[in-house]
Amino acid sequence: MTYVVRAATPTDLQALYEMAKSTGGGFTNLPPDRNALTAKLERSAESFARTDDELGDDLFVFVLENTRSGDVRGTCQIFSQVGRQWPFYSYRLNTLTQHSQELDRTVRAELLSLTTDLEGSTEVGGLFLHPNERSGGHGMLLARSRYLFIAMHRLRFAERILAELRGIIDARGGSPFWDGVAGRFFGMTFQDADYFNAIHGNQFIADLMPKHPVYVAMLDDGAREVIGLPHPSGRAAMKMLEAEGFRYECYVDIFDGGPTMTARTSQVKSIAEARPGRVSSAELDIGQRAILATGHLASFRACYGMREIDEPGAVAIDEIAAAALGVSPGDEVWSIAL
Repeated sequence: MTYVVRAATPTDLQALYEMAKSTGGGFTNLPPDRNALTAKLERSAESFARTDDELGDDLFVFVLENTRSGDVRGTCQIFSQVGRQWPFYSYRLNTLTQHSQELDRTVRAELLSLTTDLEGSTEVGGLFLHPNERSGGHGMLLARSRYLFIAMHRLRFAERILAELRGIIDARGGSPFWDGVAGRFFGMTFQDADYFNAIHGNQFIADLMPKHPVYVAMLDDGAREVIGLPHPSGRAAMKMLEAEGFRYECYVDIFDGGPTMTARTSQVKSIAEARPGRVSSAELDIGQRAILATGHLASFRACYGMREIDEPGAVAIDEIAAAALGVSPGDEVWSIAL
């Protein structure tokens, strides 16, 4: 059974909607709203269709397809440059140190400051797998395929890249961080604010959120304890990001307090190690396990397979992967080792 990552199309709307309904909240990039998902797919189609090879305001939506059944079982996204349609807000956790000579005491206070430091970065996000597919390496295929796409279309992406991980969500679907910070000013539940943000953007944060730093010590225990922590379902994703070279640099999501991971785009492991090659053979029996990709923009496809680099610029791949990608000797394939 072969799974392929490909560009999403309007026919994937129902599958995306069904997955969006099962996210459990806090998943802004995959809202359970048909109109919002339709708008995403339309924007993605425009981005894939844009022919000038330069950095723009693109959104690329991908899906994971079971090639045997044709079922869509996962999805992921790339935003080429955040902060173009509306400001990209984060909280930055920093420390203020003060000293009193009279008391001979030094006090260090942690502050949450609203910032747009990360504007202009590329964002990888929206990765979601159908609950029945969360094994077999499908998450890694989705995640690392995005880096192959970036490597194959490098001029379309920024010099810095980020990934926001979902924060802690409680059993009722609420966010302790939201309740302890922003919820006090907005009179909205986390679910309402998260849904509004997914549909309309976060300008309402700029309009209503206090601009002064928030002293962490003044928050309740529930909010303090979850700052910078990923949702349990996102711990594996955090480890994958760290393996790629992403780091947590004290930026957190303004809604749920989840960690934002950042890296220099050129230093992301899968981007730095991605290599193109012309297919020398599509009948490889034994080789190195890899993720293989081909195509330009909307024709992009990626899957697991085997490779053997014959010589610089030439690569042999296995027959199953060649069939899944639709390539034959002479065609170009990009690859990264597992």
